[in-house]
Amino acid sequence: MKLILMVTGLKTIQKNSSLNKKSSKALSIQISLSGLSFCILNKKNNSVGFLKSVTFPKKETPYTVLEQLKTVLNTNTIFEQPFDEVQLIHENELSSIVPKPLFDENNVADYLKFNAKILNTDFVAFDEITDHNSVVVFVPYVNINNYIFDRFGEFIYKHASSILVKTILDKEVGSNDTKFYVHIGNDHFEIIVIKKGHLVFYNTFEYLSKEDFIYFILFTLEQLQLDPETVQIKLLGNIKKGDELYEIVYKYVRHVDIVGNLYDFEFENKPQPEELQNSFIILNSFN
Repeated sequence: MKLILMVTGLKTIQKNSSLNKKSSKALSIQISLSGLSFCILNKKNNSVGFLKSVTFPKKETPYTVLEQLKTVLNTNTIFEQPFDEVQLIHENELSSIVPKPLFDENNVADYLKFNAKILNTDFVAFDEITDHNSVVVFVPYVNINNYIFDRFGEFIYKHASSILVKTILDKEVGSNDTKFYVHIGNDHFEIIVIKKGHLVFYNTFEYLSKEDFIYFILFTLEQLQLDPETVQIKLLGNIKKGDELYEIVYKYVRHVDIVGNLYDFEFENKPQPEELQNSFIILNSFN
C-alpha cells in the first residue's frame, strides 16, 4: 500500500491523476467502524443521484472497514465515473473541539489525550470551522485515506463532527435562546448545545439501550443547569416519532422535536424518510 506524506492540518491530498477529469459530480464517503455511507451530488442541477448506506452487524476494525469499502467501490460501476470533487468523512470518537483562541497547531495531540485513547504513532489532523471560531482535532483512518488517494487522486477529508457542528451553528445564527441538539447513530450519539447562536457544549456518547441514552441526556441537562420543562431538545439522525428513543426522551422532557432537512437538494430517486434522517451528516457535507 502506498504511503502518503501526511502534514498536520493538510485537508486536501493531491496527486496528478486521470481519474479526476472535469465533471459536475461530487462524491462524499462517510466512514465509521459501524458502517459506510455514499452520496453523489450532481452540482449542475443540485440533485442527489446516489445515496447508499451499509451497516455492519458489529463494530469492525479500520482494516476490515477498508475491505468493506473496497468491495462496495469495486462492485458498483457508478463509482467508475469521473468526479470533480471527492471527500472522505471520518466518523469516530477520536476527536475534540477546541476554541480557536486556545488552539496551537504544534500541540494538536494534547487536545485528545484527556478524552480519547491515542497512540504516539497516531496521525492527528484538524478542521477549522472558520465561521464559528472553532477547531476540530481528530485522528483519521490513515489506511483508508491512502486507499482513497490511490483510487481517486485528489480528495478532501474531514471529521463528521465538523459537519454536524457547523450545520447546526449555521442554522442557529442570530438565535436568542438555548437549543439542545441530539444526533443519533446506531451505537452512539452526539449532544450539541447552542446558546444564543454559540456552541457551549459538544460530546459523543456510546449507548446500548434506551436507558443509557436518556441517562446521558438527563445528566448533561443537569450539568449544564438546563430545565427539562423548558429546554428545547432537537433530535436528528437515526430516530423517528414513536420509536423507543423518541418516547423515552418525550417522557422526561417537555419540548421535543425532530429536525427536518437542512439542505435544498432534489433527489433523482426519492429515498425513504428513515434513510434521509440517517444520512444527515453526509447530505450536509457538501455545504
